[in-house]
Amino acid sequence: MPKISKSPNKKTLDKTKKVSTAIKKPSKTAKKVTPIEKKAKTPIKISKNYIPKDTEKYMCDKHLSFFKIKLTEWKKELVKANNEALYHGSMDDNSVSADIVDQASSYTDKAVEMKAINRQIKLISKIDQALLRVKDGTFGFCAETADPIGIKRLMARPVAHLCIAAQEKHEKEEKVYADD
Repeated sequence: MPKISKSPNKKTLDKTKKVSTAIKKPSKTAKKVTPIEKKAKTPIKISKNYIPKDTEKYMCDKHLSFFKIKLTEWKKELVKANNEALYHGSMDDNSVSADIVDQASSYTDKAVEMKAINRQIKLISKIDQALLRVKDGTFGFCAETADPIGIKRLMARPVAHLCIAAQEKHEKEEKVYADD
């Protein structure tokens, strides 16, 4: 009897082995071939005293990284200046003068400061838009004509999004509509 009981166990072991090997084989064939992934761009290293040249290819990686660094540093400076101005402006609120002329002068000064801060906030949003154009590769090209804006213009005004001709046209139209 013991022999009979051992033989069925061997058969069941053999069957389980076959089943386990049968399961393993499809898993090997089920592997998918993954397509070659795009390599992430390595950041371009430029020296601190690098200045874009007209002889280089327009808006090459060096130019884009230069303007990205310039824009981010400018943004940091503006945010820091705004925070300091707001902090110091709130500190002055405690001093209320009894003289009406002094109060009027203080209110005028605060109004001028707030206008400057608002102007800088608008400039920060333009810097953010320029950084987005750097990211998507359209920085340095006119938004209307798609012509190159020019290195000299971008050095003077990094947030420029129109070439000189398109900017002049825009200003003329603005002047015409402002007169009406």
